[in-house]
Amino acid sequence: MAAHRPFALFCLIPLLSLAAAAQSPSTPSCAGLSSLKIDGVEITKAAPVSAGAPILLPYVAYKGPYPAHCRVDGIINRRKGLGGEEFGISFAVALPEKDAWNDDFVMQGGGGSNGVVGYPAGASFTGDKPALVRGFAVASTDTGHKSATGGFDFNFMRDQQAYLDFAFEANVQVAAVARQIIAHYYARSSAYSYFVGCSTGGREGMILSQRFPTAFNGIVSGDPAMRTGLSNLAIGQWIPVAYNQVAPKDANGKPRIEEAFSAADRKLFMDTLMNRCDARDGIADGLIFDPLGCDFDPAVLACKPGQTDACIAPEKIAAIKKAFAGPRNSYGTQVYPGFLYDTGIAYTQGINGLLALGPRGLFGPYTTATEIDVDQLALNVSDPLVEPASTNLSTFSGNGGKLLFFHGDSDAWFSALDTLGYYKSLAATNGGADKVAEWSRIYLVPGMGHCGGGQALDQFDMLGPLVNWVEKGIAPDSILATGRAFPGRSRPLCAYPKHAQYTGHGNSEDAANFTCEGPLAP
Repeated sequence: MAAHRPFALFCLIPLLSLAAAAQSPSTPSCAGLSSLKIDGVEITKAAPVSAGAPILLPYVAYKGPYPAHCRVDGIINRRKGLGGEEFGISFAVALPEKDAWNDDFVMQGGGGSNGVVGYPAGASFTGDKPALVRGFAVASTDTGHKSATGGFDFNFMRDQQAYLDFAFEANVQVAAVARQIIAHYYARSSAYSYFVGCSTGGREGMILSQRFPTAFNGIVSGDPAMRTGLSNLAIGQWIPVAYNQVAPKDANGKPRIEEAFSAADRKLFMDTLMNRCDARDGIADGLIFDPLGCDFDPAVLACKPGQTDACIAPEKIAAIKKAFAGPRNSYGTQVYPGFLYDTGIAYTQGINGLLALGPRGLFGPYTTATEIDVDQLALNVSDPLVEPASTNLSTFSGNGGKLLFFHGDSDAWFSALDTLGYYKSLAATNGGADKVAEWSRIYLVPGMGHCGGGQALDQFDMLGPLVNWVEKGIAPDSILATGRAFPGRSRPLCAYPKHAQYTGHGNSEDAANFTCEGPLAP
């Protein structure tokens, strides 16, 4: 078993008195935690939750039951901020019963603009059993502000400290407090600490590995919102403008982007794509497991002079190719990566796929512009406070840290190629690709949209393999994936640069009959 690394961030919030803890005749009750004193922290509630109590979490497949546990709520650094608004880092910690705790701690990441304390169950990307059910102590936080208008309320950023808390400070402070609560309740410290997040939570995981490299033993970063300004430029400006140039106009001369491509156009496009790339992994199953080896060129669908059937207008094909290639500035420099041609690009549920845009995007109606100045738009969209740009993770990896990435190939918000690009760039500053693979892996998920959904195998456990890597030294060459979209089917998600390949023998719905193979030549 790997040696335990001491948690190095208690300096942020002073430790409880060890002498006082030693004098305590017994460990405290759950309700007794309400009187726990930690500098700068208010414990606002501590109460037991009975086994089987209803805990319904959105976007989580697991519906219970949950075990008996103690839930502790609190707030760090309550203060009056800009305009007299009340701020503070609210948090919650779920503590399994004392004989059920596995000695480990999991912190769950946030989503969107945060602003809400999610139930600390650790239920995302943990397979069939949330972390709390497995015996982990779990923490969550709103990262320092309350969301007044929903999951994309960024008004709090006007307050400098609230902005800093959201950007990088809140998670590590909550982790420090949670560990103190854990140590007090169980009369022993947690052995290992893990962080699991997707989207904003994925960005948070990357930030933690870069700015606080000794805070967590293992981190899962899914579909990270790592460069939101540039990804929004791509999906909110670059792609709509490309489509507007070929879309029919309304009575006022404005392009109707939702009519840029007909249902027949999309069907022909997808059928041709799948015919070209679906079976590269040994089986035509409606999923492209070798997207990087897919050599599909939409130009094969462009109508030739006089052709009207089984083809798409050349100007529409040019618009699609331009859109999926990603934005470039006037010098030809790639500003944000392109997007993969994948099975979910024509998806029309949840976040629409990039080939099936409706009249409204994530944040309102799409632009009706037909021209774009990428140079100007890209000037002020990057933010070094929130963007996890550093690739020097020598302290994180040197202390035994393990970092798992995953990304949906059909994510229509953040390109899987951006996350893959970051992973590949780690090699230059961390001893090469083989060295990086000793402590970090990335998995591409065919068909999956942003943090789940789509015609995909989007149910998988990242926490279990991470724990095995950290605590037992077993590297996760693949992750088992299932999904409601394909009942009875399982596949391995193979660590880059490999992909799942059917052996040609046995049940093709069973992951056991697939191996992880290197990239195939086009």
